[in-house]
This record gives sequence, C-alpha cells and structure tokens, in this order.
Amino acid sequence: MPRVNRGPRNSVTDRPGRLKLWLRRTARLLRPPVLAGLAAFVCLVALAVVVHRATSGPALEAMRARFGQATANLGLRVEDVVVEGRANTPEPLLRAAIGVKRGDPTLGFSVGQARERIQRLSWVEHATVERRLPGRIIVQLHERRPFAIWQNQGRFVLIDRAGAVVTNSNLADFRSLPLVVGPGAPEAAAPLVDALTSRPDLMGRVTAAVRVGERRWNLLLKSGLTVMLPEGHEAVALDRLAALDRDHKLLDRPLQFVDLRLPDRAAFRAKPDAVPAPAKDSRATPAHKST
Repeated sequence: MPRVNRGPRNSVTDRPGRLKLWLRRTARLLRPPVLAGLAAFVCLVALAVVVHRATSGPALEAMRARFGQATANLGLRVEDVVVEGRANTPEPLLRAAIGVKRGDPTLGFSVGQARERIQRLSWVEHATVERRLPGRIIVQLHERRPFAIWQNQGRFVLIDRAGAVVTNSNLADFRSLPLVVGPGAPEAAAPLVDALTSRPDLMGRVTAAVRVGERRWNLLLKSGLTVMLPEGHEAVALDRLAALDRDHKLLDRPLQFVDLRLPDRAAFRAKPDAVPAPAKDSRATPAHKST
C-alpha cells in the first residue's frame, strides 16, 4: 500500500494573529452594503437631532411629519402614553394638549411644543414630557393646589396659593376652602389664610375675608359681625381678637363690627336692634367700648 504523505499539522504559529483577524472583520464591515446602512443610520440620527431641535415653522412641521412617518415605517410608533401626577386636570383637555396617541410616529411631534401646550392648561403649574424610544411617551404633571375661592363682581373662581385663577368649574367640590372677596384678594390671601388656619377657633367662625382698598382685610363672621383688621398686621390683630373673645366672650355679643385697625385700642359697635343684656356685676364689658 502506498504511503500517503501528510503535511505537517497546523501549529499555534499557523493560526491568524489578532491583527489579521481584526483586519478581516473590518474588511467585512467595510463592504458597500454595510457602509450604506451605517451611513443611512448616521444620517437618520443627525436628521432627528436637527428636526427636533430646530425652531417651529410650517416648513419644519412638514419636515417633522415626513420624518416621523419614515421612522414609523421602521417601527418607531407610540405604544404607550403614560401620565403621572394628574388629579384635577380634565383628561380630554390633557389628551388634546399632548397631541399624540398610540400608533402615531414616535418622532413625529415636538416634545417642547407638547410641554408648552400642557402648561397652558389652567390646572397645570409645570409639566415635563419625555420621549423614550422606541415607543413610550411619559408626561409628568405638577398641578396647582386649590387654595381658596375668589369672589369678584359676582363671579366665583378657584385660585391657587399664588393667586392664579385655576378654574370656575365644579366649585362645589371645593366649598370647604376659604372665601376671599374683592379686587387684589387673590395675591394677598396667603398670609391671612395661614394666620386663620393656625387659629382654628377663629377660622371656624369666618364666612369670608373681604379685601378693602387692596390694602387690608375685613372678616365677615357667621354671626354677621365684621372684624376690621389692620394693614400688614393680621396675625397680631387675630391674637388680640382671640384674647378678647376668651376674656369677654366678645364674638358672642350682638355686635355690628369690631375695629382692630389701631394697635393700642379696639372699637366696638352694637347692632342697631340689639337689646343690651343686664349687667351681672360692675366688671361687665359694655356693648360699645374704646380702649
């Protein structure tokens, strides 16, 4: 039998080196079809950045729509719109402001413009809109907190702590909030409401707070009594009022008004039809007094 001469077995030194392997792989990546795909991808990303950072305009909107449709054909469609923080913002108005729904192109709308539309809703103080590829849109709302009801010229609206008007709808849902009345009341209400809230015995007697001359407040009590507060010193005057009521049951008397505008004295006026109660001792406080 003839002998078959076999060549020497491959040794470690016969294997391609790391450099050769890298060059082979790079050569495969540099083939025309792969290069074309990479170039298209880079151009797509660059175009996305340009389209979505550029300012608004009819031409840009048309470009954004075409670009969004092109990417949607590649699978970039909205699959989910998540809204966080909504409590009072009407859902139909919010959906319209977002301007995108399931199935729409993920890259076919402006995140910045959507945020601006949402923040124009009266309930929304601040909003963020985030796009997470391939198809998730996340909207986070920071809503205005109801603070008081404002009455002015026969109209009632809900306001927040800063005095911004929130809504004039469904006000019955907020009937437990304080009522402030008159021009300038919304912007000045917070310190007074805070002072009353920290004095619940007085707060429970108040029907409304009326802004006078856009400078100071009158309190209208459930008994019909008007309490005239000084400008800028509401908390001190409320402490005086609480002390007078504690010591003399002032708020249970048939009074028309209590004037606390001066820091060193208080003036009272009885109701015109009030019948003075018989004095039980010489220390009883008269119905009309200045101190």
